[in-house]
Amino acid sequence: MSMKLKPFAVTFALACTLAAWMHPAQAAGAALSTQNAWVRWLPNDLPAAGYVTIRNDSDQNVDLVDVSSDDYGMAMLHQTVSNGSTQQMVLVHKATVPAHGTLAIAPGGYHLMLEHAKHKVAPGDTVHIKLKFSDGATLDTPFAVKPPSQQ
Repeated sequence: MSMKLKPFAVTFALACTLAAWMHPAQAAGAALSTQNAWVRWLPNDLPAAGYVTIRNDSDQNVDLVDVSSDDYGMAMLHQTVSNGSTQQMVLVHKATVPAHGTLAIAPGGYHLMLEHAKHKVAPGDTVHIKLKFSDGATLDTPFAVKPPSQQ
């Protein structure tokens, strides 16, 4: 028995099959990317700070809502806030990456606070930090570890 399929039916079947294979985070995360990811290393198991620029090429704002790392026991999103003559670090629960724009996680502003390294981390190493977003996307991002004197 021979069966002929119409081009529309074949295209529809192929599209359904591909959609079933795609993970929602991969589909959503395609619009998000990172650049210049690095960690400012400090000696003696002192907390380190992570910095990165996140780009959003989608038409919708997306919030960075969580950070984690297999290399550190604790990873958090902080913001440096100025109170006149002093500055303090404040834990924040999200940071918005604007549509067709970037979010700079940079010294003096937002930063990733990294504590309790699970293994020896030193300048020249690479650590991975997972950035989780409100649209379900997750970016597992490599961060270059640099000494305090380098940026």
